Amino acid sequence: MSQDLYRTSLTLLTDLYQITMAYGYWKKGFAEKKAVFHGYFRKSPFKGGFALNAGLAYVIDFLNNFSFADDDIKYLSTITDAEGQPLFEADFLEYLRNLQFDLTIHAIEEGTIIFPNEPFIRVTGSLLQCQLIETALLNIINFQTLIATKAARLRIAAKDDQLLEFGLRRAQGIDGGISATRAAYIGGFNATSNVLAAKLLDIPVKGTHAHSWIMSYDDELQAFKAYADVMPSNCIFLVDTYNTLEGVKNAITVGNSLKEKGYAMNGIRLDSGDLSYLSIEARKLLDDAGFTEASIVASNDLDEYLINSLKIEQNAKINVWGVGTKLVTAYDQPALGGVYKLSAIQDENQKWQYKVKLSEQINKISTPGILQVRRFKNANGKLNADMIFNEEENISNNPILIDPNNGIRSKKIDKSKNYEDLLIPIFENGKLVYNSPSIHSIQLKTIKELSQLDDSIKRFYHPHEYPVGLESTLYNLKMNVIHKLKS
Repeated sequence: MSQDLYRTSLTLLTDLYQITMAYGYWKKGFAEKKAVFHGYFRKSPFKGGFALNAGLAYVIDFLNNFSFADDDIKYLSTITDAEGQPLFEADFLEYLRNLQFDLTIHAIEEGTIIFPNEPFIRVTGSLLQCQLIETALLNIINFQTLIATKAARLRIAAKDDQLLEFGLRRAQGIDGGISATRAAYIGGFNATSNVLAAKLLDIPVKGTHAHSWIMSYDDELQAFKAYADVMPSNCIFLVDTYNTLEGVKNAITVGNSLKEKGYAMNGIRLDSGDLSYLSIEARKLLDDAGFTEASIVASNDLDEYLINSLKIEQNAKINVWGVGTKLVTAYDQPALGGVYKLSAIQDENQKWQYKVKLSEQINKISTPGILQVRRFKNANGKLNADMIFNEEENISNNPILIDPNNGIRSKKIDKSKNYEDLLIPIFENGKLVYNSPSIHSIQLKTIKELSQLDDSIKRFYHPHEYPVGLESTLYNLKMNVIHKLKS
């Protein structure tokens, strides 16, 4: 987990304005006022119909180690204002030094399909602490959810084929590489080429050789023979250094030598050219030579659209896909855009005062309340609809869901006991009460969740919109708060 990679305090992994606001709350005497924040996103990534929640385990690691170290306090004491004076009072810095994490956090589990506008995390506690964790929380969940979603889309495209994550060299830095590998595995990938991530995460690692191995020898056949001598049980030959189909023939020659020694050639890899044509011709050559079990691996700027086209439209004979750049960089959408908004704060009588952030854009108006997400399923176990409701209000047995962005769109939920509430306790007053599952269990959850999602929502072009709505009582509360603010 993250503490295995970073061994210093990460509490200053935040924007300065979080600390200046915390200072302001402390200075004005309401740092300890109880508040509720929610994290959510407004639009599904990649023009798709869903997202896959990821990053919670790293959030837990971060919060379990949340405290201001002596060197954090020392650094903060050096920050000055426009007049060259210390930005923070010494008493405030001492307050931070002694701060004990005591927030209550509910979150949706990793590997769960999530949709726009519904909170994936709810943070309750002192206003100051809620504010201080915002940046790191969004940094972790936004990125891992984005990559996990991309991986899930690739899993949909690849169907039952093997998916290998090859993105470390193109990833956005060290943390981007490790986190992307983790998220890719959660999204359904089988293995990674990233050795450090494989070690830290206990996931399979795969890899053979690059073009440089071939080029370091006088000819390709000699290079293949040398590699087979070194690693006879790990031979997937990269065949496109000079002439791809001649490379396949050389691989077959070495494969026959391996067979005589009791080893099996695992396959070949295509990294350039017309992948469909080359895989079809390579398959013929391999099968005619008796290597019917040898895999054909492809690894050339792949994404879900190209894999889907190669499999469905072009009848390519590829059964292992190595995906790198376009996965770990979220090539066609660089950010999820998750946000974190204050939705309620207690007054001096400990009564909740509901808060809304207004905007000229209706999709940017936040939702007040202490929110929960209830997921309804049909008799076949398929996802049917998600309802966002306020836990402080009673709701009907036959609730009506209203589209938060279009009040004339609604859906009635017939009385049903086939539902679950997605936001579950993670921390209670600063104490961890949740046992994080293994990354392998999270991946299995992903596969199950995808199987419960209708194909119309999983399609890559013009997906159907999954019903997510505000319970009618909550919708009316939101409208009332908006009207009061505008009056």
